[in-house]
Amino acid sequence: MSIVIAILLFGFMIFFHELGHFATAKWAGVRVNEFSLGMGPKIISKTVGETAYSLRLLPIGGFVAMEGEDEESDDERSFMSCPVWKRIIITSAGAIMNLILGLAVIFVLTCGQTLIGTTTVASFLDNSSSSDYLEVNDKILAVNGEKSGCDYDIVYSLIRDTDGIVSMDVLRGGEKIHLDEVVFDTQEINGMKSIILDFSIYGEEPTFLGRIGYSFRWTWSLVKLVWHSLGDIISGEFGISQLSGPIGVTETISDAVQTTNYKGLLLILAIITVNLGVFNLLPLPALDGGRIFFMIIELFRGKPIDQKVEGIIHTVGMGLLMLLMVIVAYNDIVRLVTGG
Repeated sequence: MSIVIAILLFGFMIFFHELGHFATAKWAGVRVNEFSLGMGPKIISKTVGETAYSLRLLPIGGFVAMEGEDEESDDERSFMSCPVWKRIIITSAGAIMNLILGLAVIFVLTCGQTLIGTTTVASFLDNSSSSDYLEVNDKILAVNGEKSGCDYDIVYSLIRDTDGIVSMDVLRGGEKIHLDEVVFDTQEINGMKSIILDFSIYGEEPTFLGRIGYSFRWTWSLVKLVWHSLGDIISGEFGISQLSGPIGVTETISDAVQTTNYKGLLLILAIITVNLGVFNLLPLPALDGGRIFFMIIELFRGKPIDQKVEGIIHTVGMGLLMLLMVIVAYNDIVRLVTGG
């Protein structure tokens, strides 16, 4: 049952993404030939009006097939007949819908909290090392140069640090102070060194508008976390072996269904859907961000890139992306088999 729930939740995130493309395409007057959940052979398909709505065998994605998107078409309602600004909206809408879903989930979590976190130090654990540098009532403005808009910004910045020494900007007694080296004790988990968080922050009773503002700040914190994680992969800080694909995502959600309460499950859902949104906006061939990149070039050139050339680039990009998915799927399966 937990696996079924995991697949349904993963499918819901994909549905939300494709719904963004579908709704904006309809708004722009583009002919949509098919709206599909899943990939591979069709399980069921029903045509309503001009659009076929399909459910396919493999629950690893979905697509919205628009007239003239990947091939030449003389149809006046084809994708390429649209003004470029509308095409940018249609292409970016899927990722934006994922970010909106993440924000909505975070808002639900925020509404379930009696207090929301601030960025002001409230107390220290016994024998804490950071108390030699920080003081109670210090408002943390930045960690390692990253601005702290909410408590999660502080936590995410600290857990990304590996040597236990961070710089901080704090507001103390109305004066902004820069602390060059705040030392934390560290621990090793799964071969990786991480900071021990040895202080707590104040919570405050939120208003309705306060919950909305906090939800935006928390979601933005997740966006930055995903962005920094991608940077760590590119820089070699993390390897491809540590990536997860649909199999790993389904396993993570399944584990959360079994071992955590609904709040933990919702947080995982928010992290994954924000991850999908950010990843899809990367300017890489075959991704939405790569297509948007070509459209921006078109805006400056005043004419589109040759469709055949762009098609070849996206086809090569898709091939490389599929190869990466195979490698990641292999890693996921190995982790499942070995329990690693």
